[in-house]
Amino acid sequence: MDDRAGTDDAQRRVWGRLPDGARAALAGLSPADLRTLLLAVARDRAAAVAPAELVRRWRTDRFTRPATVDPRALAEVEARLWQLLPAEFAGVELSPVVPLGTCSAVAPVSQNRIVTTLRATEVLSDPTNALAVEAAVRRRAQPADGTVHLATCHRVLRAQDFGPEVSAHFRLFALVSSARDGGSGRTEARLITLHLAYWRRVLATLLPPSAAARLRLTVLDGRVVGERIEDTVRPALGPAGVPLVDEPERRRGRGYYVDAALRITAGDGADEIELGDGGLTDWTARLTSDGKERCLVSCLSTERLAALTGAPASDGEGDREGEGGSEDGGGSEDGGSGSGEVAASRRHGAPAPVGE
Repeated sequence: MDDRAGTDDAQRRVWGRLPDGARAALAGLSPADLRTLLLAVARDRAAAVAPAELVRRWRTDRFTRPATVDPRALAEVEARLWQLLPAEFAGVELSPVVPLGTCSAVAPVSQNRIVTTLRATEVLSDPTNALAVEAAVRRRAQPADGTVHLATCHRVLRAQDFGPEVSAHFRLFALVSSARDGGSGRTEARLITLHLAYWRRVLATLLPPSAAARLRLTVLDGRVVGERIEDTVRPALGPAGVPLVDEPERRRGRGYYVDAALRITAGDGADEIELGDGGLTDWTARLTSDGKERCLVSCLSTERLAALTGAPASDGEGDREGEGGSEDGGGSEDGGSGSGEVAASRRHGAPAPVGE
């Protein structure tokens, strides 16, 4: 989705207030000089901030308000996710920032959805994109037939406005796997089986049967991959446990994922909660300049999962509900609402990729 149209008026207004030639002069600056200029502006503005204004921003800015989940309960859930992770996955502790363009360089993502810094970096908005870069670096150091499996858990920040009761920042537990194509969809089937088996184990371990957890799988345009899902993935997973449900009607994520996509949900009908998302991508193929590389990404919102396990919210949750948004703009997306655990789980951001 292209968010640029919504900012055109604002850009025209800002440029209209500057002297003639300002845009050309700024465009002619080197990256280092532009950064120096912007840092000077930020320094001047920071010097003018009064304590009372700081408190107001803390309470009302959706980018800075603390999360409502109890960190002790969240840590327990995330510890279980690490304990259940297969041994072949290497854990990665990501930086809070990544190089500018980490998402938009490999996926159809508007930079307006990402919090960009002044130092040629952006705040991490989707750990799967960052893990894909790390996977590409590691794959370059491996033999062609090698495989990389990476995992991380990270708090992300997104510029989209998900609604007054939904946080702009939330924690995601993410997996990325990359390996060379073995032909006939065999590599894709192996990676899909590995990820789905893990998420099925997580749901079966942490959620009661009454949560109605589901793994939803969509074949996009990959006929061969679809055949491997039927004759390889499903038999490998077996019929027992958390159901694996076909979701051919899915439209979201087409153009972002290739061949196949997955969703992790709990509840049914109006009470359905999306816990996670994922799919096959061409990211490591593009990052390694090797069209034979295959990549599968998936992630789950640990705060939404913790809410369904009965984790309490931290003190002060009610004081922040319904307060104002950030001073910065962003796209609009319905965060949903409900009651009890459903409503609590939906406050903790959207696990879908930043580009959707």
